[in-house]
Amino acid sequence: MKNPQTQHDRYFAHTHVVENQPPELENINLFEQDTALKEAVKREGAGWAAKEISQFGQAVGQASYIELGFQANENKPVLHTHDRFGHRVDHVKFHPAYHQLMRTSIENGLHSSPWTDPKAGAHVARSAKCYLQTQVESAHGCPITMTFASIPSLRRQPNLDKIWTPLITARKYDETNRPFSQKEGVTIGMAMTEKQGGSDVRANSTKAYPVGQPGGGELYELVGHKYFVSAPMCDAFLVLAQAPSGLSCFLVPRWNADGSKNPLQVLRLKDKMGNVANASSETELRGALGWMVGEEGQGVRTIIEMVSLTRFDCMMGSSSGQRLAVAHATHHCHYRSAFGAKLDQQPLMQNVLADLALEQEGSLAFTMRMARALDNQHDESEQLLMRLGTAVGKYWICKRTPNHAYEAMECIGGSGVMENSIFPRMFRESPINAIWEGSGNVQCLDVLRVMYKTPAAIDAFFNEVDKAKGENSMLDQYVRSLKQAFTDLNNIEYRARNIVDRLALAFQSALLVQSGNHAVSDLFCASRLSDNGGHNIGSMPASGDCASIIERARPNLTV
Repeated sequence: MKNPQTQHDRYFAHTHVVENQPPELENINLFEQDTALKEAVKREGAGWAAKEISQFGQAVGQASYIELGFQANENKPVLHTHDRFGHRVDHVKFHPAYHQLMRTSIENGLHSSPWTDPKAGAHVARSAKCYLQTQVESAHGCPITMTFASIPSLRRQPNLDKIWTPLITARKYDETNRPFSQKEGVTIGMAMTEKQGGSDVRANSTKAYPVGQPGGGELYELVGHKYFVSAPMCDAFLVLAQAPSGLSCFLVPRWNADGSKNPLQVLRLKDKMGNVANASSETELRGALGWMVGEEGQGVRTIIEMVSLTRFDCMMGSSSGQRLAVAHATHHCHYRSAFGAKLDQQPLMQNVLADLALEQEGSLAFTMRMARALDNQHDESEQLLMRLGTAVGKYWICKRTPNHAYEAMECIGGSGVMENSIFPRMFRESPINAIWEGSGNVQCLDVLRVMYKTPAAIDAFFNEVDKAKGENSMLDQYVRSLKQAFTDLNNIEYRARNIVDRLALAFQSALLVQSGNHAVSDLFCASRLSDNGGHNIGSMPASGDCASIIERARPNLTV
């Protein structure tokens, strides 16, 4: 006679229990779980903000908040060019989750805090918050970054600065599609890219005609086509266009102050592989009105500070993506067993996990050091360091992130490519920062341009690296060789990537050596400085303490 219980199980398909799977990585304090970030905040001068950052980390680490990132990406923005009565409105509608993410960023000052409360460590504190928020959802960071970065350019035009800066820096998020004059807070985008030029903005063909008197702060009429305008629901855009005296910068609102629709018309939204929660568009200016910012013919000089700050945020965003990858990979491998042992206790996986953690530590150290340079722009050497370091860091960190994301996915295995996990979105986002705001070649050419035009920036860079002199013999030798490379300018443009690779590795190594954690810095130098740049993840020498590096990087759910 059959066992009744067995028969019951058979018919109801009780085939297995779920085991050997990690718990969800949620309901944690993203700041308190990140040892390297806590150390960097203190080291780079924002220790005073640790409590505030911790409170923010607690809020954004909750399951309900993390879910907003999934919702915003599962529900893409939709363009409505006209309302139901036929009026032109150019309205991009977003899922409520996107608006909540934007609201959180703005209410916590991620778009403005260093401008409204400028003090030592202000940029470091703001960068730390952005770093945490980006781990939840990175696409909405695009309008946050552009809004933040617009202030230095607008300060070049006092009459516009007086009207717009209070609205830009206000901690009020207003997603409504109406004139800026009816709002308490606004967001700012930028429109530079055209089909025929791309990064070569001097090839722009958009024209600007003075309505009355020409010059800074005056009104112009713009006619042309912009091929890539991100965040088209921003309230105004910094636009480059050809004025009678050359390429100039303009502030162009979506709606005119009198309530009429400015003919800045969205043609279509881009169908992007990543960054999908944020809308990007093709836009035509059909006589759109805008005020000139700065001097006529000096558009690049006017907007370059905005570009520099957006490039810095690309560094921050990619560093954040690396942290997201490391957190999930180390978390998974701590709970997952295979072949009789936990994954993070197996030597080859330790090599991979520790390598991923080291990459992220170097990226974070570089980013936060640049944040401190932003906090000290009254210091000429810090200005020079920022000028060169942003180009080097944007190139290196952003370019390293796609392969870093892939290697972390491989640690997870097949589950890592399932759309209900974070990894597919993380992987699709990973190349974005490397390509936007000036791709790899553009950054390398910018480094060469700094070398030729501002050689003191090279001195400032190596002065920073030399602060670690005598602490690591391998680094000392590497730096000597690198300095020698600068004496040979033969085919330097052809060799530019190699030069910038080595600058990045020397800088990261020096910062990690100075940070005092020898387990991290010794293995970083040993694994990265043995040749002229880079290596395959998981091919580190056996000399390091991988277990301690992994433990340092792994989130702890019990805390």
